[in-house]
Amino acid sequence: DQISGPITEVAKSRNAVLNFSQVTSSFDLRMQIAIYVGIFLSSPIWLYQIFAFLVPGLTGKEKRYTFGFFFTAIPLFLAGAAAGWYVLPHIVTLLSSFAPEGSASIMDAKDYLNFVLKLVLAVGVAFVLPVFLVLLNFIGILSAKAIIKGWRLAILSITLFTAIATPAADVFSMFLLAIPMVALYFLAVGIAFWHDAVGAKRQRRLESELGSPGIA
Repeated sequence: DQISGPITEVAKSRNAVLNFSQVTSSFDLRMQIAIYVGIFLSSPIWLYQIFAFLVPGLTGKEKRYTFGFFFTAIPLFLAGAAAGWYVLPHIVTLLSSFAPEGSASIMDAKDYLNFVLKLVLAVGVAFVLPVFLVLLNFIGILSAKAIIKGWRLAILSITLFTAIATPAADVFSMFLLAIPMVALYFLAVGIAFWHDAVGAKRQRRLESELGSPGIA
């Protein structure tokens, strides 16, 4: 009922129904939902097993980065998934409004479920992307200056994404989704600058102890 709720809302203003094209479609759909819910609920167990397998082969520094990433990314992903679930009804309403007047929106149930899952997953992953930026900075691939250099593109991308994900008339929902994403991006930039400053300070101290000249 929660998943089909947006369709019910659309049906109040126009003809919109979920279509089960085969006899077994409704049963298959319930089984698919049960599998996804089972994977989600059991995620602490299988994620722990993956980490338990990988950790013995990591150095102490790599372990800190890996566990830091894991325990930060999971809550952010869940928060993003919740945000995706919140904007789902708005997106369904917006996309359904493009159908011509007097037409009927007959949505295949399986395709609709896949759309819901992909949307929730996409927003969840979007919330985790700043953690990837921090991780890339910590392992030396991206500097803080390189990350902040693309701030205009980052804000534009976030704005476009949230504008597409929410109806034009619902500015509140757009900002409700965009503000935490922008805040997470700049938080990642701040952490990257802090890490680069600490690394530079450590390098200068090491050079001073060794008596070597500074590097330009």
